[in-house]
Formats: sequence, structure tokens, C-alpha cells
Amino acid sequence: MTSKTVTVSGAGGAPDRQAPDRQAPDRTVLSGARRIVVKVGSSSLTSLKGGISEEALTDLADALARKRNEGTEIILVSSGAIAAGLAPLGLVKRPRDLATQQAAASVGQGLLMARYTHAFGAHGVTVSQVLLTADDFMRRSQHTNAFRALDRLLNLGVVPVVNENDTVATHEIRFGDNDRLAALVAHLVRADALVLLSDVDALYDGPPSHGAKRISHVTGPHDLEGITIGRTGAAGTGTGGMVTKVEAATIAAGSGIHALVTSTANAAAALAGQDVGTWFSVSGSRKPIRLLWLAHLASVEGTLVLDDGAVKAVRDRHTSLLPAGITAVRGTFEAGDAVAMVSPDGTVIARGLVNYGSEELPQMLGRTTRELGTALGRGYDRVVVHVDDLVLV
Repeated sequence: MTSKTVTVSGAGGAPDRQAPDRQAPDRTVLSGARRIVVKVGSSSLTSLKGGISEEALTDLADALARKRNEGTEIILVSSGAIAAGLAPLGLVKRPRDLATQQAAASVGQGLLMARYTHAFGAHGVTVSQVLLTADDFMRRSQHTNAFRALDRLLNLGVVPVVNENDTVATHEIRFGDNDRLAALVAHLVRADALVLLSDVDALYDGPPSHGAKRISHVTGPHDLEGITIGRTGAAGTGTGGMVTKVEAATIAAGSGIHALVTSTANAAAALAGQDVGTWFSVSGSRKPIRLLWLAHLASVEGTLVLDDGAVKAVRDRHTSLLPAGITAVRGTFEAGDAVAMVSPDGTVIARGLVNYGSEELPQMLGRTTRELGTALGRGYDRVVVHVDDLVLV
């Protein structure tokens, strides 16, 4: 298939690209949903002069508040804290270094929440601030507490406004963009759908000015084969571009949640179930959120090379990884870190949380857990990666 470029369009465009025998997507899921996660990017909230656009934020809040007052629970994952903090700090563009980004986020988050509080309050809707880090999805106790807090807020009629806790997050534990955060939040709260809003109205199979067609429906990765998806937006204030929205929509669809990618201007139409944007149909079932994090967000610290027998056991029989099946250890890592498991030819087959550090493992290779328990003592008779902490890729 010829490689194509997915670009943006403000309006209109050529007819949709959709196979004639494909069942049309059921967008009524959005019109009748019980719980929806909506994500908005910085580019959609930023004015031409920089900072947050009052008009754009108010328009979005109006659409979401109306949907909330109709009975649908809404969680808003909102970027924009760093953008909101630029002007008060005398910065003219998004800083590159983490420390200055954290400073801007610290100043901007309060300003952003004040504007949301005012805009939603005009509709009698209360909002709350919820700041999360990747660590909140890695540990069961923390993501359980996060779910309880969000669920209770929704039960009380509140619209939680979620953002990554940029002020304290480090390079090692960051989501990288709020699109992935939104996909995990949708999974965490058991949402019916995820709506990803930006300054892009849909996915296209080429430049709209050249007669490209809107991709109205994606049933799986095969529908996007041969299409090159852009990484940057026109505003320059975001961090991911369209590629991260497609990744987030794919994560959601693969874990049992419908997803829609469209523009912020289309928010009201999208929530009403109208035919806008690109719809990602469910393509998989719900998974434990820790495994979702492991598959898509975890920072891999090392590599375990498996023999053919271990590859078959892990990949085909979905069993735990034993030391007897490991032939080599690469990288430096500690117990509890994420590692990649590769076949003899280097193909990655799985990721998992390892029970031993890179200094301990070499003496264990090729030996059974019984042998290790006898030779090295209690604690060395455990598997290297338990099946519950392992995900195939």
C-alpha cells in the first residue's frame, strides 16, 4: 500500500473513506453513555497571543456542562496548565527543560482551574481538580484509591478535571502526553467512551486540500496500514500531535472502550452521537489497568533473552518466566522494574515486572527454582516474572 500522510482539516473535505461492506459505527454509544472521558489538548485552549483562550474554554465547558446536566457523567482530562503559566512567568513559548515546565505548570494549574470553575459554574456544575502521575497506575493500592475518589466525585455530580501532576513528575515516570493519560483514566473509571479533542476534526488519508478522504471508522490497526500520522500540531503548545491521539484511541478500543478523535469545535456534535471525527470501535476486552500501563507506558529498564522453550511457554502457554529459560541478561535494573523479554533472534515477545535485579540474575540462569532454593536459600525459588505481571506485545 502506498504511504500516505494524515493531516488536519478545519472543515469539509472529500467523502469518507469507508469500505462498502463495513458495518457503520454505532455512535449512539455517545448520545446514551452513562460515563464519558473527554480529553482536550493545549492547542485547542490556546489563544493566538498565547495563554488560555477564554472563548475556547467557555465553549468547551458549555458543551460538557449541558451533557452533564442531561445525566451523563463527565471526566475532563485537560492539558493547558503549562500554557496558562507562561504569561505570568514572562515566558513566550513552552520551555524545553523539565524544571521550567514544572514551574509553569505550578503557576498555570490554579489559573486553569479557576477558569473551569467559573465556566462550569454558570451551568450549576461543580468541578474538582485531580492530579495524577504514572505511579498512580503502577501500584494497586494507588489506582484503587484513584478510582474510588473519581467514582465518588461523579456520584456527587461533580466534573473532575484531571491532569498529569507536572509539578512533581519526573522524566522517568511521566505519561508523556495527556492522550495516554486519558486512555488509562477511561479504563480506570470504566467509561463507556473516550473522546479525544484537539484542533483536528478527524483522521484523513492525505492532505484535504488534495482531495483526501476522512477516515470515519477504524475497526483495528489494519485500517491504518500505510498511513503516516503526524506528530505535531500547528499551535506548537502540545506534546503529541495526532499520533498520540491514535495511540490513545487504539489503547482504549483494545481494552473495551469506544473512542472518538475529533476537534474541540465538534464537541457538542460528538457528544450527541453525530457523524463527526474518526470513530474507533471496540477491538478487545478490558484488561487489568496495571497490564495496560505495562504494555503502553512502562519504561523498560533491561532485557531478558529467552531460549526457544521459554518463548513458547511465555507466548503460547502464557506461563510465568523461570530462570531456567533465560540465556542472557542485558541492562541494569532492580527488582520491580519493567523488562523486555526477547526471543533468541531479538524479537520482543513480552514485557514484565522482574522479581530480581540485574546483579542477581546472572547466577540464576539455566537453573530450576528448586536448585536455586537449595543453593542460594529462600527467596530465590520464585519465578523471574510472574504471569500476573506479564503482558504479551
